[in-house]
Amino acid sequence: MKKGILSIVVSSLLLGGIAVASDDSLKLSSAEVSAKATKVATKKENTKVKLTQEAISSLKLVTKAIESLDNHKSDEAKKYIESALGKLESILSMKDTPKLLPIENRVLVKNFVGSSKDVDIALKRVKDLIDDGNIQSAGELLISLQSEIDVTVVSLPLVTYPDALKLASKYIIEEKPERAKEVLELALSTMSYVKHIIPIPLVNSVDLVALASKEAKSDKELVLKYLSAASDQLDKAEKLGYISDSATTYKELHKMIDDIKKEVEGPNKAEKLFIDLGEKLKEFKDKIFSSDKEEAKK
Repeated sequence: MKKGILSIVVSSLLLGGIAVASDDSLKLSSAEVSAKATKVATKKENTKVKLTQEAISSLKLVTKAIESLDNHKSDEAKKYIESALGKLESILSMKDTPKLLPIENRVLVKNFVGSSKDVDIALKRVKDLIDDGNIQSAGELLISLQSEIDVTVVSLPLVTYPDALKLASKYIIEEKPERAKEVLELALSTMSYVKHIIPIPLVNSVDLVALASKEAKSDKELVLKYLSAASDQLDKAEKLGYISDSATTYKELHKMIDDIKKEVEGPNKAEKLFIDLGEKLKEFKDKIFSSDKEEAKK
């Protein structure tokens, strides 16, 4: 069972590996950094919100146009279509408008509660059920072996949608309301659906390593507990079939965690090891993000 993995933000984990400039002239106060970041993020978010609002308004107008055609009000339908096109032209005139405009996110959480050993027990039970011929029961149990957040992004295809509205308007002018209605209904049904899968155990592992890194010099026992839990979460993710195209492997990540545990139990000079692990996880995350984009294009 192979599943693509959505890019997971691991900035909290990578804090231990960030190089701090020694030249004071290169430093900004936290307030300045926060203000600049907030300004940029707010500007981008406001643009996204405006685009989405215009797109949704356009879709509502198309729905009204279909209702008007059902009520034999072709002139009214044409006005709604023209208004919808106006909204789309406004969107298309904006800088860097995407070909697929996200208009809705649908989130579904599926969480198998338990450790990696619990996964082993469940998988053995699935095999036993299959051997006994209880295929349906085995299938139900197998479906429950998911620990993920599914995010489905619904997008409006801005490249083809305006042409569909123009064609519908042409049919109305030609007094072919049924053809116009068919085109509009088809346009509404051609939304793009891209599903992203975020494995919960992998997210948990990242967070646990981040917590361990923060406690590295103060509480050895707690650090070891965090690292053991992080390793178990990696086991769970792998056994549940969440696989990345990254060159980094689960085996490699486990080894790095084990090396840190040995260092913590000894002289505790684990800072460099935490940095290395952070870099590997960053590479793992970046590769996932790259492959996820490629999946979305297909």
